[in-house]
Amino acid sequence: MTEYAIEARGLEKRYGDFALQGVDLALPQGCVLGLVGENGAGKSTLIRMILGACRPDGGTVTTLGVPAGRSAAFARAREEIGVVLDDACLPQNLTAAQLGRAMAGVFARWDEKAYRAFLNRFGVPEGQRVSQLSRGTRMKLALAVAMSHGARLLVLDEATGGLDPIVREEMLDVFNDFTREETHSVLLSSHIVTDLEKICDYVVFLHEGRVLLSEEKDALDERYALLPLDEASLSRLASERPGAILRTLRAHGQLRALALRDKLPPDAPAERAGIEDIMLLLTKGEEWQ
Repeated sequence: MTEYAIEARGLEKRYGDFALQGVDLALPQGCVLGLVGENGAGKSTLIRMILGACRPDGGTVTTLGVPAGRSAAFARAREEIGVVLDDACLPQNLTAAQLGRAMAGVFARWDEKAYRAFLNRFGVPEGQRVSQLSRGTRMKLALAVAMSHGARLLVLDEATGGLDPIVREEMLDVFNDFTREETHSVLLSSHIVTDLEKICDYVVFLHEGRVLLSEEKDALDERYALLPLDEASLSRLASERPGAILRTLRAHGQLRALALRDKLPPDAPAERAGIEDIMLLLTKGEEWQ
């Protein structure tokens, strides 16, 4: 039986004109789930419900096997969740060394030795105030905190955004190492789709408050394909293979089609459809008539 680090069923939340509607999400233990979507799609709202920071209007969500909320049981589970948000949310006037001493009073399982090892690995100076650190170094510091109190789940909301490629690659290596332990899991929300393609086991695509796509990453290659054909060729293919073509998009003088790979003939010029291609065609493309 699969055990889940996060399991959401039928989640709903309304804020004015925005509504998160019927969201299902499951992150098996030992895996990395990539959460993608445009600004305003509902990613941060979903994460807040997963962390028990806001109550859903409908549906359920359990995190580390406990209903997310304000219960004593979830407060205990929260000790095993490491969180890194896009603005790091660290006290600006503390140094890294002072921050470590402060965290020892916050987390029951704070590991000062592990914390200092992460600071050394990430090259974070212990004596500089948080306000004096670059964005990349602040994010490394936040990650060091998140991984130094016995976390089994990392929740990362745009934690790699705005970082240079070298720093992002370093952080992805850390996430990979973390999930080598089968009880460890990562939820990574990011606009940088190339990062997700490198590390994720599962992908959930939110669009305007709804889940448009929820798949194992490797299954995407098996299910979808891109067809760089002209309109006449697409018309012939559509008549021969009904249902094969899902959506088309004309951009920069080119026509591209998203197709179901198993409905295509063996000789079709099928190309790999990356996560970004699939997102773009599902949201911006037109249904093939």
